[in-house]
Formats: sequence, structure tokens, C-alpha cells
Amino acid sequence: MEWDPTVWYSSSKQFITEVRAEFRKTTWPTQKEATAGTIGVLIVVAALTMALSVVDFSLGWLMQLVLPT
Repeated sequence: MEWDPTVWYSSSKQFITEVRAEFRKTTWPTQKEATAGTIGVLIVVAALTMALSVVDFSLGWLMQLVLPT
């Protein structure tokens, strides 16, 4: 990268122009789609949390049987 402010300015201007062009191509989900996606993520997170909790408690119980204190 050169140490010339004119090069910085032109590069920055081109970058911002390209970012704005890409931003215009973005399609945003509807509120209904966003809500459905959020609910789906929450359900998956809850299911994984429950599954990992069962595994954790099971392994803890097993370790207490194997290594009594």
C-alpha cells in the first residue's frame, strides 16, 4: 500500500461504492420468516441443552459409582 493520501481516498471511495452496491442486493427476511427462524433456533438450542445435560448427569452419576468418595 502506498503512502499517498490520494490513493487512500480513491481506494476508500471505490470500497464504499462497492459496499453500497452489495448492500442494495441484500434481501431481508419478512417478520414472519425472522420469527420462525428465531423459534427454530431456540428449539434446537433447548434440545441440545437437554441432551447435553442428560449426558453430563449420567457421566457424573457413573463417575460417583466408579470413584466413591
